[in-house]
Amino acid sequence: MGRIRILSDAVANQIAAGEVVERPASVVKELLENSLDAGANALRLEVEAGGRRLIRLADDGCGMMRDDALLAFERHATSKLSDVKDLASIATLGFRGEALPSIASVSRLVLETKTGEEQIGTRVELAGGKILKCEDAVLAPGTVITVRDLFYNVPARKKFLRSEQTETAHIASLVTHYSLAHPDKAFSLRHNRAELLSVTPAATLRERVFQVFGGQTLEELIDLGDPARELKLPAGDKESSERRFRLRGFVSGPQVQKLNRNSIYLFVNGRLIRDRLLLHAISSAYHNLIPPACYPFALLFLECDAEEVDVNVHPAKTEVRFHHGPLVHDFVRDAIRQALMDQRPAPRLAPPTPPQPAAVLPYSEFTQRMENLRLDGAAGGYAEAPPDPAALPEFALRPRPSPAPRLDFSDPAASASAPRLAVPDTHGPLAAGSFAPEPESLEALKDLRPLGQIHDSFIIAAGRDGLWIIDQHVAHERILFEQVLAARSNGGVASQRLLVPAILSLTAAQQLEYARIAGELHALGFETEPFGNRTIALKAAPAGLAAADLEKVVVEILEISESRMRRATLDDLRRAMAASIACRAAIKIHMRLEPAKMDWLLRSLAASSCPMSCPHGRPIALRYATRDILKSFHRI
Repeated sequence: MGRIRILSDAVANQIAAGEVVERPASVVKELLENSLDAGANALRLEVEAGGRRLIRLADDGCGMMRDDALLAFERHATSKLSDVKDLASIATLGFRGEALPSIASVSRLVLETKTGEEQIGTRVELAGGKILKCEDAVLAPGTVITVRDLFYNVPARKKFLRSEQTETAHIASLVTHYSLAHPDKAFSLRHNRAELLSVTPAATLRERVFQVFGGQTLEELIDLGDPARELKLPAGDKESSERRFRLRGFVSGPQVQKLNRNSIYLFVNGRLIRDRLLLHAISSAYHNLIPPACYPFALLFLECDAEEVDVNVHPAKTEVRFHHGPLVHDFVRDAIRQALMDQRPAPRLAPPTPPQPAAVLPYSEFTQRMENLRLDGAAGGYAEAPPDPAALPEFALRPRPSPAPRLDFSDPAASASAPRLAVPDTHGPLAAGSFAPEPESLEALKDLRPLGQIHDSFIIAAGRDGLWIIDQHVAHERILFEQVLAARSNGGVASQRLLVPAILSLTAAQQLEYARIAGELHALGFETEPFGNRTIALKAAPAGLAAADLEKVVVEILEISESRMRRATLDDLRRAMAASIACRAAIKIHMRLEPAKMDWLLRSLAASSCPMSCPHGRPIALRYATRDILKSFHRI
């Protein structure tokens, strides 16, 4: 007797369930995608015990007829594909035909559905993948799927589930993601009868971001623009048309630095994904703007022709493959980088706020905690007990705050270069409406008036929008960094010859690295040559470097994250080398500066392309807004 045999449908379904149904949030994902594909405009999700006991999703989509309702639980049964050619241009969220049979094989499931044309609906009840009954039912148009006792017949899988709070957080994060991807639809989520999320259809993506994250987060984000940024690819042949990629969404300024990638939301043609190519593009956009171990907030929507992306590369449909991957990578990187350069957001030093009662957690903070849990199934949980959902306030769309008060800097008795803050003589609050909105951009740097230094390290300056603190070392570092790169691209890096060549001893690893980057060292103003075994002679160096720093700079360049730089692009390597040169040549802390030097530093910083961060990602300037100063003194 042979040893190979065909698995039964029950076993095959449970194997498929292992790929598709990892946890309760996996069930929610599949059901949400089916509802969205069905054209639903309102999705209502109810969960109990973190999804273990109950998951119920009701929608107002197109519904199904009786025959389709039964066929939906057969393996590989789908209404979204009919031919193998369709796999090359998948335009729906679901398509595999495994979701419902896989979910039904590990739960007790009830499907209630009705089309708008039928007078009567259909109710199908299953347990462990077996149909128990199918009957007519009086129902409203749409579909309601109820999943109870998840993994009741697979106790080994049930043991791997996390706590109720963790599983609920994964579900809440997932629903939040899809509510962002579809701002024109209504979403609600209730856990143990407590409302966790309720958003109505929004006219714009910006309004939906406000609904989900609140006004404070929205103020820190940069809109990539409307209309969306676009990349056009020429037609490959006469029969094909021009291909387009469109990117829209929001990204944070360099002052927002997250400790993980969980604040990055990526969607391709409305599909939630975790794509390495796009994640690398985002990291590249923030290279030299934030520290290497930090990540930004990003909410990005990439839209393209269905033929340009393959979504059939992962059982859970969370990964994709682009046919023009390098072009897509550079398009996303350059679009984000250009938005940051155009906006030049100013970090804000906000005054301390009174602590809130421990029993109440704002909705925006709750969703912020939700986003800190991964969607890819990795272990995760709260560092502290999560908030009681019953204590969360019901969401209501709040009006935007009124414009900031206007400040009057005019002083007939003083010169235009010495603005002063004009306030009433009374000790009461300032009159409402007497102020104008304050600029949030680092364009204000060019109008700053330096007042002095703190500990000979930080420049204090006054401007029309408040009080500024500038780190003199990193400010000069940013200026020199851009000058070095500009000179490198123009082939004219100024160098200084040494009276006596410096002899540097290298390790074996450094010797190999030197052989690889000797040409780049020369282009950046270093003149070196081999001088015996594992030794080089340094004859010239970039102008501005102190003699005591020459050996340190060369060794530092040779040791720049060797493994990381070998995988980086040539441009990344050049930027890393320029950053080392700039850091060593820049003004140091604890260095007294004359007023003229401080003024020059501020003007030069304002003229730089990226005055937000130093090449290593540290912030350069902090702004204490005038409105915050007035609030602190109870003037408004």
